[in-house]
Amino acid sequence: MSTTLHCQLPLPANYRADGFLDFHRRDAQQVAERVCEQTLEKGVLWRGQAALLRIALQPQQAEASLLLDGAPSPDDAAQLAATARHMLGLTQPVAACEAALASHPQLGPLLARQSGLRVPQTASPFEALAWAIIGQQISVAAAVAIRRRFIQAAGRQHSSGLFCLPDADCVAGMDEASLRGAGFTQGKAQTLLRLAAVAASGELPLATWQFAPDAAAIGKQLGAIRGIGPWTIGYTLLRGFAWLDGSLHGDVAVRRNLQRLLGRQDKLDAAETEAWLAAFSPWRALVAAHLWSMQATDGY
Repeated sequence: MSTTLHCQLPLPANYRADGFLDFHRRDAQQVAERVCEQTLEKGVLWRGQAALLRIALQPQQAEASLLLDGAPSPDDAAQLAATARHMLGLTQPVAACEAALASHPQLGPLLARQSGLRVPQTASPFEALAWAIIGQQISVAAAVAIRRRFIQAAGRQHSSGLFCLPDADCVAGMDEASLRGAGFTQGKAQTLLRLAAVAASGELPLATWQFAPDAAAIGKQLGAIRGIGPWTIGYTLLRGFAWLDGSLHGDVAVRRNLQRLLGRQDKLDAAETEAWLAAFSPWRALVAAHLWSMQATDGY
């Protein structure tokens, strides 16, 4: 049995479609995500079922559809709309940030050039966490390759042929050897398995938090899991929960592009970057995203 659900969402006039599509086209092999012109197709596990999530961008409108390999649940239509709105960054108050920082000597011109920039979101918080763990202290290119092998090792595939991003239940059923074979270090493999276990058990209520995040509670519970540190927490809050006030001062690309923005000859360390970003609360993570966008291939 297969089911298709649809919804339409209005887009702001200055919506930056390229930013959304580029985030999902980073793997040129298109194992789990396929971008064709203005349309994203993404394999996901939807309440444990293989599904194809499609988001087609048009002028001032997005059309989202969900092709389920199975029967729908009663609230799937509402969940589809909420997920698409979240992934597109439509809940993010970017106009307020741009207005608040318009007069800043360095950031004002940058935000004006990149007006409308939003932070594309993963389809689920667990996807953001898995990506963050994979990406710890390695290049984006290396992380993309490991992520691809990880998705293939999980082995869940939609009838369209796209592999599905594994959820916590799926990963909890994997073993360390499978993750090591995909390119994980021992430490990262063990961290991801620990995370999957507490998420699958409900001890870590990621789905409950997704659209109404309590950043302090999320950070506290994630920080208690061995192998998850401040960068992973900050990245997850940004990409999985659309929390725009995390301080990504530990990110190498953020520090490098801030150095360029400020015209500094010497490199900025994490402490200097943290102090500089502190002035822009509650927009620190959105400011970091603008710094990433100065050189888009740098940023996770």
